[in-house]
Amino acid sequence: MQRRQFIHAAGAAGITALGAPRLSAQTLPNTPIRLVVGFPPGGGADALARVVAQKLTGLWNQQVVVENKAGASGTLAADYMLQQPADGSVLIVSNINSHALAPAVRTNLRYDAERDFVPVALLGVTPNVLITSASSPVKSVKEVVALCKAQPGKISFGSAGPGTIQHFAIEMFKLQAGVDVLHVPYKGSGPLLTDLIGGQIQFTFETMTAATPHVKNGRVVALAQTRGKRSKAYPDLPTMKEQGFADFETMNWYGISGPAKLPTALTRKINQDVNAVLAMADVQEKFEGFGVEDGGGSVERYSSFTHGEIAKWAKVAKDARVSIDG
Repeated sequence: MQRRQFIHAAGAAGITALGAPRLSAQTLPNTPIRLVVGFPPGGGADALARVVAQKLTGLWNQQVVVENKAGASGTLAADYMLQQPADGSVLIVSNINSHALAPAVRTNLRYDAERDFVPVALLGVTPNVLITSASSPVKSVKEVVALCKAQPGKISFGSAGPGTIQHFAIEMFKLQAGVDVLHVPYKGSGPLLTDLIGGQIQFTFETMTAATPHVKNGRVVALAQTRGKRSKAYPDLPTMKEQGFADFETMNWYGISGPAKLPTALTRKINQDVNAVLAMADVQEKFEGFGVEDGGGSVERYSSFTHGEIAKWAKVAKDARVSIDG
C-alpha cells in the first residue's frame, strides 16, 4: 500500500477519533505523558518524537514530553520500559535498532521485543544515506570504494552504536564492495554527526531523518541512498543499487510502542490519535522532508511489520555470523 493510501486511512482514523466521544480519554493518566527515545537529542528518532509529542500535547490537552534514555543502541531505553507502568503514561519510540537488530545479535537482552511490548503505531520508514563531510574530496560511491581499497582497514565509518542499522549497513558494504574499513561506534546519531562534520570520521550510512538537516545546510554531502527506490525527499540522489550494488538495501523504521500490559482499548485510542497526527499536513511535510514515508495504519499492521522485521534480521545475523554482547 502506498503512502497516499496510508495517509487517507490515517486521516479517516483521525476524523473518527476527533469526532467520536473520547471514551478512553479518562484512561490516560492525568500526568505528563513521557515518550522515551533510546538515543541522544539530534538523531532521527528524537526528531520524529518531538514532532509527534508536540502534536499529541495539543490533541490530548496534556503535556507529552520526550525523555532521552541513550545507550547500548537503544536497548537501555527498552530495558527502562520494563519498569514503567502500563497505563499510557510512558510510551517508547520503538525502532529497528532496539526491536529487530538488537534481538538478532544480542543474547543478553533483558527484554523480548514481542513479549514485553505492544506495538501501537508505525511512524514510518526511511533509507540510510551514505554521507561524508562537506570538506571531503570524495564525491561518489565509486570513489569511496577506491579509497577503502587503497587504505584497507584505515578509512573510518561511524555508526550510532554496535548492532545498529548503520553498523549493519557498514558490514553489508564491506561484503559487497570487498573492502575492509574501520568501524567507529557512537552512542547515537547526534555525536556521530558532530564528529563527521568535524572530520574526526570520514563516512557513515546515517538515517535520512538525522542526516537531512545537515545535508540541507551544506555541512555534509550525500553520496547515495539505500532503499530500493528513491525517496521523495531525495529524488536526485541515486540508490546504492543504481551505483552498482544490486543487492544493497537497508532502511530504518520508527514506531510507537507501549508496555506489554497496555490495555487494548487504550492502545487503539493512542493508535487513532497518532494516525490523526500523521494525517496533519505540516506533519506530513516534516516527515517527508526527513525522508520518512509509508507510516500510519492499524495496530495490527505495525505488529505484523515488527514481527517480519525481527525474523528478517535474525536470519541476516545468523547468515553473517554476527553476535554482539556486552
